[in-house]
Amino acid sequence: MAPVIDRPILVVTHGSPSEPAPQEEAVQALAARLNQLMPDTMVRGATLASEGALDQAVRGLDRPIVCPWFMSDGWFVKTYLPKRLKAAGLSDWEATAPMGLMPGVARLMCDRIRLRIATLEWQMAQTTVILAAHGSPSSSRPREATEAAAKALGAQGGFKAVRPCYVDEPPAIRDVVSAVQGHAIVVPFFAVRAGHVTGDLPEELEAAQFAGPVLDPVGTWPETPALALAAITALFGAQCV
Repeated sequence: MAPVIDRPILVVTHGSPSEPAPQEEAVQALAARLNQLMPDTMVRGATLASEGALDQAVRGLDRPIVCPWFMSDGWFVKTYLPKRLKAAGLSDWEATAPMGLMPGVARLMCDRIRLRIATLEWQMAQTTVILAAHGSPSSSRPREATEAAAKALGAQGGFKAVRPCYVDEPPAIRDVVSAVQGHAIVVPFFAVRAGHVTGDLPEELEAAQFAGPVLDPVGTWPETPALALAAITALFGAQCV
C-alpha cells in the first residue's frame, strides 16, 4: 500500500553555483525516487543554485510541503529558503525538518555502517565512526545537528566511538582521523555529493593518510527517500490505498 498525501511535495537542496546541472539532475532523481514511494502524490525537486529552477518547480503548486535536503536548520533553511520561496511566488507552504534532522537518520546510518563493517569482518566495538560534516565558522546550527547525530548514532550502535569533525571549523577532519587508532570508517554527513565531498574530504583524508572505507554521503543513500516519506507522513498524515 502506498501512502497518499493530498498536497504536493517539493524537495529543495542547495546545488552548486559553479556547476549547477549535475546537482539539479541529482535532486530531480531524488524527487523521482520519493515519487515512486507515493506515486499518487505530486513530487517535484529543485536546487537553489540553478537559475530559474525553483521558480519553475513551484509553478502551479498549492500549499506544498517543502522538504529541505540540508543537514541542519541553519541560515539556508531558516532564512534563505523562505526568502527564495516567497520570491518564486509561494505564499503558503509548510516544511519538514531538514533531512539531517529527520527522525530515524541515526538508525539509518547505524544500519548502513553495520552492513559495511560486516563485509570487512570488523567488530563494531573495535570500530570508530568518523562523522565528517560541513560545519560553519559563523553559526552553531551545523555543528549542533552533527553532534546530535553523532550522539544518537553512538547510542544506537555500540561502536568504539563516534567522532564528529568538520570542513569549515575545528576539529578538522584530518586531525580527528589522524588521532584514531584501530579500525575506522568515514561517514560523510552531507546531503549531496558536491564540492566538499568530492574535493575537501578526500584532501583531508589524504593529509591524514587514511586508507579505510568511506561511505557515500548520507543524503544520497537509496534509503533516504523513505526517511523523508516517514517524516512527511508523521507530520501531515496520509491515507493508504
